[in-house]
Amino acid sequence: MQRAQSGSKPKLFQAMIDAFRLPDLRRKLLFTFAMLVIFRFVAHVPVPGVDQDALATLFETEPLWGMLDLFSGGAMRYLSVAAMGVYPYITASIVMQLLVPVIPRLHALSREGEEGRRKINQYTHWLMVPMAMLQGYGQLILFQREGVFQETIKIGLSGDALLPTAAVLFSMVAGTVFLVWIGERITESGIGNGISIIIFGGIVAGLPGNIGRALVSSGTFGLIKLVILLVAITLFIVFVSEAVRRIPVQYSRSLFRGGRMYRQSGGTHIPMRVNSAGMIPLIFAYAFLMFPSVIAGYVGSVFIQDLFGVEGYLYWVLLFFLVVGFTFFYTMVIFQQQNLAETLQRQGGFIPGIRPGRPTADYLNRVIVRVTWGGAFFLAAVAVAPLLSRWLVGGIEATTLMLISAAGLLIVVGVVLDTMRQIEAQLLMRQYEGFIR
Repeated sequence: MQRAQSGSKPKLFQAMIDAFRLPDLRRKLLFTFAMLVIFRFVAHVPVPGVDQDALATLFETEPLWGMLDLFSGGAMRYLSVAAMGVYPYITASIVMQLLVPVIPRLHALSREGEEGRRKINQYTHWLMVPMAMLQGYGQLILFQREGVFQETIKIGLSGDALLPTAAVLFSMVAGTVFLVWIGERITESGIGNGISIIIFGGIVAGLPGNIGRALVSSGTFGLIKLVILLVAITLFIVFVSEAVRRIPVQYSRSLFRGGRMYRQSGGTHIPMRVNSAGMIPLIFAYAFLMFPSVIAGYVGSVFIQDLFGVEGYLYWVLLFFLVVGFTFFYTMVIFQQQNLAETLQRQGGFIPGIRPGRPTADYLNRVIVRVTWGGAFFLAAVAVAPLLSRWLVGGIEATTLMLISAAGLLIVVGVVLDTMRQIEAQLLMRQYEGFIR
């Protein structure tokens, strides 16, 4: 097969045309699109007894609910059966990652290859269900306190409220399980990481509404400044997301041919990403900072709500340092699970100038700590980016939009880059020009 020529067409559009020319790749793309359409239909199926006007007012006045709506893929804004999105699954996955190095049985499974990963994934699904029930019940209680449900619907675990609560709660858990199933089908039969694409679809679907609210709040000139700020943040995210520190690695091994021993050597590198934690630290930090507002809602304390609200500066200072701390915590937990030094020694690899074993492990730990400083401050800067919108544009609506968009951009950029890499790999396998090269 001859290499496809782009001719006079731009490389990006030519690559898209080449992708749709390949039957199997076209099937993957269409399957992914069809699953996203199904997800958007499910996201608009509300649970019984919801006062949509009260729900819309809540999301307009409380920016933190907009952040939860982001991770639900836009389904919480309608309090649909998929209102929790895939967030319980993400939480269960994080918990399992933290438990693997602690519990010997899970640590042993992680070393058993594909079969061990499949078993850990099964445990993650089991853990997701009780976590979804706890999260769903907590959300229903909070929504009831905000007056979102009609008077005919009572939320509780006793009396006449038990049956309606069970019906609403089980429907929300079923919606979460269904979205996770859709995401896994996308991963297996489509293009990209299905769970991330589900969240990506919700962010993109909510973009027109966010732009409209920003236009009403800030005016045309304010919206232009906000868009310029978002574009600058996007370029910053792409630059840091693609930044890696390459650690050179040499391999040497002996081969016997014709009764003689030959030594072969080769070199490669270990890519140390500046932002290897993704947006998980942001999820941790936002969840941690939501506790004061939740507690204030229970006890009715306006002072606590004002103190930890997005309108005050204490919220942003705490958010900055929490993101930095969680970035180091999550990165080191994941890095320790990889056991790179042990893997290199087992495969006959070594870092030039560094002895195998413990010295290699210490060297890699020093490198990942130095590199993670850049990723930690990068994520913290993205997290506090809404302050820039307050200073440049003004208005709490612009701050709320940036609060959602800054975190959402991390997901959007990550999903787009990952999907492009997968399409690129499929095209290069068939000797077509891709997006990047």
